[in-house]
Amino acid sequence: MSESKFVYVTYIKTTQQRLWSALTTKEFTQQYWLGAYCESDWKPGSSWKLLFTDGRLADAGDILEIDPPRRLVIKWRNEWSADLKAEGYSTCTFEIEPVEGTETMKLTVIHSIDRPESPFIQAVSGGWPRILSNLKSLLETGAVILPKKA
Repeated sequence: MSESKFVYVTYIKTTQQRLWSALTTKEFTQQYWLGAYCESDWKPGSSWKLLFTDGRLADAGDILEIDPPRRLVIKWRNEWSADLKAEGYSTCTFEIEPVEGTETMKLTVIHSIDRPESPFIQAVSGGWPRILSNLKSLLETGAVILPKKA
């Protein structure tokens, strides 16, 4: 079966630990995730949730792999759209690599699902650039550039 995949790479002037914290703490995620935040205890096999600020469940899954502060793999399913939920689980991988000789981290996000031409991957390919631009701006300047969704 062919898969649908979205890959995004950005470079952020920050430390590896600060970027890891930004990806894995509620206090950080609620600042840049456009009106949502992540919750997990960040252990292999643990549940993972993305919640809207009003507490409604947006997405959910499990931590498949975790290697702080370098790699995080989440089994991920949309929970708020019946059509997207019906596609089943996707995999989202975050890889953090220091750029040698700089104070910069390379962040790669790979979101894939075992379905050709997936509407879910189309949806995340519109969302990830906004979220990751906010993350980059927050870590580099202390402020996000895009407001929370209404």
